[in-house]
Amino acid sequence: MKKLINSVDTVLSESLAGFAAAHADIVAADPEGRFVRRAAATPGKVALISGGGSGHEPLHAGFVGRGMLDAACPGQVFTSPTPDQMIAAAEAVESGAGVLFIVKNYEGDVMNFDMAREMLDRPVATVLTNDDVAVETSSYSTGRRGVAGTLIVEKVVGAAAEEGRDLAALRDLGERVNGRTRSMGVALTSCTVPAAGKPTFTLGEGEMEMGVGIHGEPGRRRVPLMSADAIAAEMVDAVLGDLADQASGDALLLVNGFGGTPLMELYLMYDAVRRRLTGSGVTIARSLVGNHVTSLEMAGCSVTLSMLDAETRALWDAPVHTAALRWGV
Repeated sequence: MKKLINSVDTVLSESLAGFAAAHADIVAADPEGRFVRRAAATPGKVALISGGGSGHEPLHAGFVGRGMLDAACPGQVFTSPTPDQMIAAAEAVESGAGVLFIVKNYEGDVMNFDMAREMLDRPVATVLTNDDVAVETSSYSTGRRGVAGTLIVEKVVGAAAEEGRDLAALRDLGERVNGRTRSMGVALTSCTVPAAGKPTFTLGEGEMEMGVGIHGEPGRRRVPLMSADAIAAEMVDAVLGDLADQASGDALLLVNGFGGTPLMELYLMYDAVRRRLTGSGVTIARSLVGNHVTSLEMAGCSVTLSMLDAETRALWDAPVHTAALRWGV
């Protein structure tokens, strides 16, 4: 295993220290390492908090800032944060309007965020993301997994929170965005969790995992390596098939890298997906390409379609200032 680390035990704490120092104008780290919060709070708005296992950077800490999250709770690599982290984050950033948890559908995340919600003595609501169409359940989840579509929920709901919308309205908006968002991924290589010191799974030189999860969980099936056009066709058809009657009109297309795929290949995949969508009834109105919801150094990508209306398109376009996304500022 070759990684730029000092010790397996200090990977997360040292990474968070570097992140907070590099983006001190945007975020501040809790001294105990329990969460990352906005450097400058916005009093009176609903506080948006998300989190999950580390290794998916920039998700979630990279999306803390104006127009998105108020705080993010990082767990150890691919391990859920604990309820005390969410409680501490909520107490640090909530200013009287309540807290909205945005939670990816993994058993550990759901359980721990639920425990935190029950223990907090303030209004709390939850939006659960489950946009992955690849499998109905996995080794990490009961029901569909929450993957790259999570950042779309965080961006749209974050913009609405900046407008001053109340907790119930933000929860309903998040559920609506999640319900109109679908994703599917493919892996060309595994990743190596530092504590494990070896790849999570093994793929032959001519193999790939279709429908892989962001922790390296198995997907739909292991298949021979295909061309980019063939990969795009299978992922797009799966996403459109699952959207069913919703797959018409304007959409946001996110082509997301898993950490080990060059931008040249991600843009090539964007082109392949764009061409596959021709004639489908879906119009690409907004786009995002890059490594946003990763799996350490895994090679591969995911395709996400989120169907837009006038409201959600305007909220997506609203200014955002985070470490990972910045526009309109």
